[in-house]
Amino acid sequence: MSTEYDVSKQNKVRQLREKAAYDKDTVHAVLDAGLVAHVAVVQDGDPVVVPMLYGREGETVFLHGARKARVIRMLEGTGKVCINITLLDGLVFARSAFASSMNYRSVTVFGQARLVDELEEKKRALHVINEHAMPGRSAELRESLQNEFKMTGVIAVDIESASAKISDKMPEDESCDLDTPVWAGVLPLESRFTTLQPDSLVQEGVAPSDALRALQNKRL
Repeated sequence: MSTEYDVSKQNKVRQLREKAAYDKDTVHAVLDAGLVAHVAVVQDGDPVVVPMLYGREGETVFLHGARKARVIRMLEGTGKVCINITLLDGLVFARSAFASSMNYRSVTVFGQARLVDELEEKKRALHVINEHAMPGRSAELRESLQNEFKMTGVIAVDIESASAKISDKMPEDESCDLDTPVWAGVLPLESRFTTLQPDSLVQEGVAPSDALRALQNKRL
């Protein structure tokens, strides 16, 4: 099995090609680090982008939404979709506005969308999505009701092609700007969970599980 996605007109990175990556490990790592996917489709000739919860299992990305939501209906009836996940890691302060930029991890995925309607497959897909966002939480909760499954929409996108774009550098100024008396460098940005905050109805003596405590201060 190939460890890289084939490079085509569809997924080829054209700007700053040195930042591109097509290996599956890099693409999967960014997918697994993010929490929100921005999903692009065309509806009646117009572009639409919708943020959605998701989870990855192998070469399939599962998207979550209400069964009657417009985006689920659009995805059910569409062909190819495009998904992007971007994590911002910092601001890059160069000695000119032109050379200033950002550090980031970004992935763009292309694939065919299909509605997951068979109950057992939907259960598995929802487990993948839940565990992606809240690892270990599924085992602590009651079983979902049949009506809840009916109200939930899941779209499976089998990855046909993908590319990652990673920027993690210091400023790359023009040599003519290096003598400019302006500070240059990077201001890192960290996306992380903080501290659990209980709601007012938690029963006395009930504490967060080890799985929840493990998420505190976790960096994305």
